[in-house]
Amino acid sequence: MANKLIRQPKMIIGWREWVSLPDFHVPGIKAKVDTGAATSAIHAFDIEPFETAGERFVRFAIHPIQGRHDVSIPCEARLIEKRKVKNSGGHIQNRYVIATTLALAGNQWEIELTLTNRDEMKFRMLLGRSAMRDRLIVDPQQSYRAGKMAPNKLYRNIQEK
Repeated sequence: MANKLIRQPKMIIGWREWVSLPDFHVPGIKAKVDTGAATSAIHAFDIEPFETAGERFVRFAIHPIQGRHDVSIPCEARLIEKRKVKNSGGHIQNRYVIATTLALAGNQWEIELTLTNRDEMKFRMLLGRSAMRDRLIVDPQQSYRAGKMAPNKLYRNIQEK
């Protein structure tokens, strides 16, 4: 008897959700779910590419809470590539692309993220359709189906350096 591929049921999420990025010790960040965007993006600043033992990495920091600059999380990740991405204004930008783990409603999987300045945007993170593929269904009438988080409690002990 041949092994059958067992498909997991797709999770239904809303147009905005709180997600976590455990690789970067980010317990919660509000993400806009955007099926019109191919790639996911996160607000990043102080972006600095570097090499170690012939491998390419990138250092950066994030402000995970919109409107607050007192909470800053330093991050480091292996650099996948630099990619041309069309931003929401239709302009082409060269962005660093990394891979990281996304956690949502008790589930975790690897996604690609582009690093960009989203300081003026309402959401610090955009969850694009490539991160949703084969896992999520978006109900645009819902939001925070996976639950709400209290950012002031999440980031109580993290202060900007």
